[in-house]
Amino acid sequence: MTAQPEPRIARRSVLARALPSLRRRLPGLSFGVLADASVVALLGLSMWLIVRAGEQPPILHLTFAIVGVRALAIGRAAFRYTERMFSHDAALAQLATLRADTFQALVPRVPGAIENHRRGEVLAAFVDDVDQLQDEPLRVRQPLTVSLSVVLLSVLAIALISPIAAVILAAVLVASGALAVWLAARSAGASDRELSAARAGLVDALLERFAAAEVLVAFGAVPEQRARIAAAEARLAHVQLVRARSAGTSGAILAAAAGLASVATLLALAPVIGAGLSAPLFAAAVVVPAAVFEVFAQVPAAFAARRAVQASADRVAALTETPLPREIPVEPSVSQRDGSAQAPDAVREVPGAPLIEARGLSVRHPGAAHDAVTGLDFVLGAGETLVVTGESGAGKSTLALALVRFLDYGGSYRLRGVEASALPIARVRETVGLCEQQPHLFDADLRQNLKFARETATDAELMAALERVGLGNWAEERGGLDARVGEHGALVSGGQAQRIALARALLADFPVVVLDEPTAGVDRELADRLLTDLVGAVPEDRAVLLITHTELPSGIDAARLHLEAPRGA
Repeated sequence: MTAQPEPRIARRSVLARALPSLRRRLPGLSFGVLADASVVALLGLSMWLIVRAGEQPPILHLTFAIVGVRALAIGRAAFRYTERMFSHDAALAQLATLRADTFQALVPRVPGAIENHRRGEVLAAFVDDVDQLQDEPLRVRQPLTVSLSVVLLSVLAIALISPIAAVILAAVLVASGALAVWLAARSAGASDRELSAARAGLVDALLERFAAAEVLVAFGAVPEQRARIAAAEARLAHVQLVRARSAGTSGAILAAAAGLASVATLLALAPVIGAGLSAPLFAAAVVVPAAVFEVFAQVPAAFAARRAVQASADRVAALTETPLPREIPVEPSVSQRDGSAQAPDAVREVPGAPLIEARGLSVRHPGAAHDAVTGLDFVLGAGETLVVTGESGAGKSTLALALVRFLDYGGSYRLRGVEASALPIARVRETVGLCEQQPHLFDADLRQNLKFARETATDAELMAALERVGLGNWAEERGGLDARVGEHGALVSGGQAQRIALARALLADFPVVVLDEPTAGVDRELADRLLTDLVGAVPEDRAVLLITHTELPSGIDAARLHLEAPRGA
């Protein structure tokens, strides 16, 4: 049984990937402190200037304050713009890295390790939850650091004017801040945790509506699906409404606390005006709490954002931080199964060895109690074809997944004399190419659907590959390489999709081509010709492993391997 990581450790790992380096964050933090400090200083200095001007001193005594007010007004906007520029640049750059890291972590988990998660759940985690993680540096770490720093400096500045005013301000800040955070956590804590699930539910309902549109229409189930979408949308709106109300409640508490601090300061300092405390400084001490609370309002908001970010981090961690099942292969380390200390990239092929040699090969799906394939022995060399047959559930497609290292294996599986588990997974997939049962075609033209197999291929090479698989004339009639194939290949037939997939495999120069049920969904009278064309299109210096449940045409000369379904399957 694979040990599960402690949830908080997994969450911290995800959040750490969302944080830019301190060097990238420091400019934004510095300008943020300057911007918020300018807000507090501007209000305090403005009030001092108004009251002092009422005393009608010589104008020269007010010059520094006049210049200071103008400078702070300009600086507040300039510092805020610069802070936003640096902080968002750092967060968005890190978000791009985070997306790539998350995708890289998901790749080995498909297929097999995340099949118990709904499609909408995975998509929402990869899109919405990963995007939500950018709030960790922008709306959690930075506001807390900047706001608390400016609040502390403000309290110290007030203490220079009147220690009593500083004590009043600090006490009201702590009490109101604790109350706002507690009420927000109580009223919106559950909704913050539900936000990601609500988003996933809506995405899943929409995906099902689009993916199964024809079936829903045919069976008259569109109204029910619309009702499901409406319910998911209503749930998401309710969660967002609860969070908005919580934010409004926190804002109201802090606004009331700001007025309370000013009134308390006014009452406490009024008796000492003129006796060690000038009227301008008194006015500044009374009005500054309003600006301090404006800055401090970021703290409860940051705690609310923190709950939402942690919920998203937990969902991402559930997909990317859980250990891979032992049936999912990982990149080989320096120490291999056979005990060799040779680095994977330094492994050398054995001259004269067959392309593939399997001895006692067994494969198991992640979490399964029994092997889907067991005890297979076969050898496949260049120019040879091996046909794998068997009933549904016999493990034919499972074998294909193991050959391209989507699933791990037991026994021995060698490529050109080297154990496949000792090779980098990418190197295995450069040798064995899989044409899956339902090839994925991108909603683009033929050119783009072929070029990702070999980016440097010319149009002539692409057309030559199509000619080899029997699609040359068809492509010309459709407008050549600019012909669109539609979303998921909607504009091509199943047989044409298989031929396009084989053309990609030929362009990629795989020494071994695995054809997994290429005639699935193809009429019987067309299946024989399709099989003959597909096998015949593979160059003679390469090997073909054909997986099929149908009888072979007489023209295909191949060895045969029959799989029996495991007992109890």
